[in-house]
Amino acid sequence: MVGQKVISDYDNFKEKFPNAPLKGERIVAIQVYLKHGGVIKAYESEKEWPKLGYPNYFVLDKKIKEVRQKKELYDKRLTDWNKQYNSALKYHKNNQMKKLKEPLYWKHMAKMATDKDYRKDSNTVKLPVHLVGDDKWKPMVKMFVNDLDYRKQLAETVSTSIVYKKDKKVARYADELKDFRMGVSDKQVKDLEKKLSALDELEKALKEIQKWAKE
Repeated sequence: MVGQKVISDYDNFKEKFPNAPLKGERIVAIQVYLKHGGVIKAYESEKEWPKLGYPNYFVLDKKIKEVRQKKELYDKRLTDWNKQYNSALKYHKNNQMKKLKEPLYWKHMAKMATDKDYRKDSNTVKLPVHLVGDDKWKPMVKMFVNDLDYRKQLAETVSTSIVYKKDKKVARYADELKDFRMGVSDKQVKDLEKKLSALDELEKALKEIQKWAKE
């Protein structure tokens, strides 16, 4: 089209169309659209605004649908990551409830109250009895509570092994895993929220430019 000018950044737009308004929703929309890698083709007209040649109304309609599809995908991922974050956050809280239903927990508590040697060993290893409701940790807790040889061996290992030099806590892995899952989930949640915010901004801009395309 004669006199059509290709615009790829906002400074370029201001340079080629100096008479166009510098404020308003359309200017914001143009800035957002160009920031997201969009290209505008326009030419001078008798009106205040140049005539938009590209993108036309139908191209913009397609772009809006693509943005909405991305938003649906990211919304689903955001929901999944939020569930994982909340699951990790509630891990210890849920196990605190589960332990109350376990006879093994109450056997441990009885021994803590009546057996000084048992209490010493339990404190040494920081026995994760609160995880007795977790199938991963229940066998170890059961062995500790019922098997004297295992209990003494574990207490000695924690006291002397270099592995436990900085943190004498048998179940620190459970804490580390929970923290890791929370950290990963939180990062994903924030990243997806940022992407969704950018897509919201872009959709709004495309709708505004669509009004321009109809003129």
